[in-house]
Amino acid sequence: MPGTRKLGRTSDHRMAMLRGMVTLLLDNGKIETTVTRAKEVRAAAEKYITLAKDNSLASKRQALAFITKEDVVKKLYEEIAPKYATQNGGYCRITKTGCRRGDAAEMAIIELI
Repeated sequence: MPGTRKLGRTSDHRMAMLRGMVTLLLDNGKIETTVTRAKEVRAAAEKYITLAKDNSLASKRQALAFITKEDVVKKLYEEIAPKYATQNGGYCRITKTGCRRGDAAEMAIIELI
């Protein structure tokens, strides 16, 4: 079930981290992070891509409340959402890349398809 991992953080810290990571993913197209974080980011990013396919004022305000940069929301509504107009979910891909050297955490690249 998405959104149930605590990631070793308080709820405020976790939400701020997810907001920042979703913003970076939508802005850059891909990011490298741990596998568990990538799974949480995928759930949130796909939620907002699906929301952007509606293209109403209410959905834009919901996206602006979560995504931290206005230009990323504009990019989401003008470029990203129309690209997935006929697709029902599955907008992100997680590719495992191996272990991080310092603490051996399993790393992954999450990217928009």
